[in-house]
Amino acid sequence: MSKRILIVDDAAFMRMMVKDILLKNGYEVVGEAADGMQAIELYKEHQPDLVTMDITMPEMDGLTALKEIKKLNANAKVIMCSAMGQQAMVIDAIQAGAKDFIVKPFQADRVLEAISKAVG
Repeated sequence: MSKRILIVDDAAFMRMMVKDILLKNGYEVVGEAADGMQAIELYKEHQPDLVTMDITMPEMDGLTALKEIKKLNANAKVIMCSAMGQQAMVIDAIQAGAKDFIVKPFQADRVLEAISKAVG
């Protein structure tokens, strides 16, 4: 059974890039969210195996959404995505329970490596 993944990023083209990488490699994309609030709602609805979460988003940032998702499910697997130069946020994210982080712009093999490490 393929792993079910929720993609969270405020940039539609980034969601499309991640989705493309995942679909080509046998993953199922159960939803896409443009901000942290949507991410939490979709997480509750779909209970995905993994979430890819952008850090900087409107409404609710990825770090806050990560903490909320971890409250819903302590075993939730979340991989944070960030642009260069957000090291402090990345450290905060790992401390808050993120499994890994991917730096934008993405390399497909790095995305797949992080995902396979996180979901086994």
